[in-house]
Amino acid sequence: MRIALGQIDMGFEEKEKTMTLCSRLLAEAKEKQVDFVIFPEMTLTGFTLNPETYGEDRKNSPSMAFFREEAKKNHVAICYGLPVYENGVATNHCIILDENGNQLADYAKIHPFSFGAEAKHYTGGNALQLCEVKGVPVAPLICYDLRFPEIFQIVSEQAKVIPVIASWPTARREHWMTLLKARAIENQCFILGVNRSGEGGGLSYIGDSMAVSPTGEVLAHVEGGNGLTIVDIDLSEADAYRNSFPVKADRKPVLYHALWEESSKQK
Repeated sequence: MRIALGQIDMGFEEKEKTMTLCSRLLAEAKEKQVDFVIFPEMTLTGFTLNPETYGEDRKNSPSMAFFREEAKKNHVAICYGLPVYENGVATNHCIILDENGNQLADYAKIHPFSFGAEAKHYTGGNALQLCEVKGVPVAPLICYDLRFPEIFQIVSEQAKVIPVIASWPTARREHWMTLLKARAIENQCFILGVNRSGEGGGLSYIGDSMAVSPTGEVLAHVEGGNGLTIVDIDLSEADAYRNSFPVKADRKPVLYHALWEESSKQK
């Protein structure tokens, strides 16, 4: 599968401007025969804490309509981020479309970033998502989720590719890069971290988008700027590595759950 990490500087709360940028990059993806393009968290707005203004209802979403048309026009699968605001409740989503614009996954971020006030404006989701992109099992996650390895273990029972779309600031860039590699190694899957670049909402973002193999090898790494970073992945590498080094066979989730329950009782 040919994947493009679509790192962009979308500015802040500038949807129309960012649509133009995304259109250009998706046309480039078509030219380069890319199968799947992944954009950062809250792709068109940046990390907004104003969901009442910039969030959208999924039944009548201009952003969703835009990406559906772009997927069909360029015949490419797309992963993008969207703030949703419905019935007075805001949630932070990662959506995956196939090359015909059909929705494959709609994941609501489970862990709003309380340190950055996201939890004051957005409600966390309560479900994981799994889909197939070109026959490849994929499970999307978002930014701060990267610090919670439990959900990666759950989705990687089936998923061999995990996109992590983000608005991860420069101040904690070492955490971002280290955790991406750790999640790939411990789950024996491809981790595709796509971060934004530039400035937005008073924060600086260097990018550092990365594709990491199941063995922890960095297949691609881009620092700042806008553009597509293309990487070809072979799904059989994940299967072969899991078979040769069967870490997951030694996991004891039932015991872990029991230990967690016992620990909770003692608090």
